[in-house]
Amino acid sequence: MKFWRHQDEARSATGRLLWGFALAVLLLVAAVHGGLVLAWLSLSWLLGGDWPFPAGFAAVNIGMTLFLVLGGWWVETDQLRAGGLRLAERIGAREVRTERNLAEQTFANVVQELSVAAQMRAPTAMVLPRTDAINAFAAGWDEDDAIVAVTQGALDHLNREELQGMVAHELSHLHEGDTRLKMQLAGMVYGLELVYQLGESMCERGGLMWWFGWVIKAAGFAGWLAGRWLKAAVSRQREYLADARAVQWTRSKDGLGGVLRKVMGQRQAAGYDVRGSQYALGHHAVQHMLLVDVQGSSHWAERLATHPALADRVQRIYGRPMPPLSL
Repeated sequence: MKFWRHQDEARSATGRLLWGFALAVLLLVAAVHGGLVLAWLSLSWLLGGDWPFPAGFAAVNIGMTLFLVLGGWWVETDQLRAGGLRLAERIGAREVRTERNLAEQTFANVVQELSVAAQMRAPTAMVLPRTDAINAFAAGWDEDDAIVAVTQGALDHLNREELQGMVAHELSHLHEGDTRLKMQLAGMVYGLELVYQLGESMCERGGLMWWFGWVIKAAGFAGWLAGRWLKAAVSRQREYLADARAVQWTRSKDGLGGVLRKVMGQRQAAGYDVRGSQYALGHHAVQHMLLVDVQGSSHWAERLATHPALADRVQRIYGRPMPPLSL
């Protein structure tokens, strides 16, 4: 795997997508104001008058939209600032018990070793004990509250080399600030959604409120959808970057590659229920942080998926398609 080239490509694509996110917010502000201008002019024409715009019409429209977007972003990110340890505990994770469990001791050792290789402070090692699916996630606003959590399925089915690949991938997210970036983007998408919700509430009141509400609702929905798509696209690029960094740090394609191929095998196993086996990972706050996602395979789910397809990630690592591995 040409990990340096893949890292550069992922960083460049992320930069372009973040500029696109900023453009989407500006276009939303313009769409709300422009739509309300047209709605005002149309209403004036229908009622046979020549109504002047109210004082501060543009300032109110622009200010209201920015207030909702930035206010929603602040509220959502403030909730996420609770910390990685708290978030992990909320979905049922606990700290490793190295004195009782050899697999957990190995995992804790791998976290310490790779943290030294990455020249970063070791995050808290945690386990999701009742989750059979192979998965992991990293969380934390900064190094003081950073955690890396793996599922019981990862401890049961991965060898040490594969565990190193998994941990290296998650440490890359912390090292590159991906967890903070994803939290920020999630907050911004929530702010875009608030514009849609305002329009919807105005439509429900009827009368003249409906006339202006549907404009805000339509612009808000378009902005929210664009924000979701851009957030997912950024997340997919950060997954590519973390995959390349994991191969760089471990100098092994079979580490992370073996993990992803075993996930493919686990999901293809007869009678295996992916969603049912990792219910804890369905929490909205961690879905975008996982090693592999738990989304469905519908057309829209793929468009808005926060992770690339497993087969695509495996092919990037090995340079060719590879079959799943049995557990």
